[in-house]
Amino acid sequence: MQNLRIPGPTPCPPEVLVAMGRQMINHRGSEFAEIIKDVTGKMKQVFQTENDLMLLTGSGTAGLEAAVVNMLSPGDTVLGVAIGVFGERFTKIAQTFGATVIPLNFEHGKAADPALIKKALDENPQVKAVLVTHNETSTGVTNDLAAISKVVKGAGKLLLVDCISSLGSVNVPIDEWGIDVAISGSQKGWMVPPGMAMVAVSEAGWQAYTQAKMPRFYWDLGKAKAGLEKGQTPWTPNVSVVFAFQVALDMMLKEGIDSIFARHQRIGRFTREGIKSLGLTLLADEKHASNTVTSVVADRGLDAKKLNKIMKDEFNIVLAGGQGPLEGKIFRVGHLGLVNEKDIQAVFDALKVALPKAGFVG
Repeated sequence: MQNLRIPGPTPCPPEVLVAMGRQMINHRGSEFAEIIKDVTGKMKQVFQTENDLMLLTGSGTAGLEAAVVNMLSPGDTVLGVAIGVFGERFTKIAQTFGATVIPLNFEHGKAADPALIKKALDENPQVKAVLVTHNETSTGVTNDLAAISKVVKGAGKLLLVDCISSLGSVNVPIDEWGIDVAISGSQKGWMVPPGMAMVAVSEAGWQAYTQAKMPRFYWDLGKAKAGLEKGQTPWTPNVSVVFAFQVALDMMLKEGIDSIFARHQRIGRFTREGIKSLGLTLLADEKHASNTVTSVVADRGLDAKKLNKIMKDEFNIVLAGGQGPLEGKIFRVGHLGLVNEKDIQAVFDALKVALPKAGFVG
């Protein structure tokens, strides 16, 4: 079986794949209503929230767009905090729909500095919302969201957070941190195939929704909330992914969310130490290194693209490459969702053989 070590889509447990194969049911009927109630209720435990939580049929980026168009109006000023390509994507979505974006970009491999976010907010009191990515998979860095939230909420601004690759794998207490809109995606730590975005909205978020004037139809969260109250979605949902979620969430809650967080922390550390033991260099500042994906610099003669090809062709291990300006400059090892030390050790064992073949001089 292929060892899929990318930061999403992630491997699915056999039980989840079986659930995906169930026959279709009436998505407007009582059976589906019970299932979606069960799924959203259990998902809120992982989100650690009492806020409204909606399922949207689409990718994680769909959730980002929904967050923007439901909270903002054309001409609103937002602070776009970016530490990689996904933070930049969040900003581009806001710009596309007419927001005035003040970009605050940080060096790839570094986390956002809460002090500089505070400075930007102090200098730009017209900012209505702050957009930030919690766990930036393009660089393998996790922002200090608790500290960022303290700054943003202290300034009285809306906080919209891309938690796509962190929720379900690392601790993100939505209510405790005052996150107004939190977005995740099914294909990450949830052990479910792509096809669903999950969006939680605070009371302050709903107040902003009533004033937001950006165009929205399919991603209208008000329609999603109204549908959920009837045990439905406003549009035809990805029923198979909902089936998968029901099984995956039971597995997650059986393991326990604290145990899940501890496992990811342990495996994240195991991965970083193993990478360094091979003589490789981490891209991420280790104080903020992600526990879901590790980014590795392609230096000392290493051809990252050749390495990834060798790993797949000779060892059936799939690693991720660099994105945007980091293409060809790094490779990435995903370790979120269904993962244990044995999966990562197999990567190390293969790298010992593949690295010299790809030009690495250790």
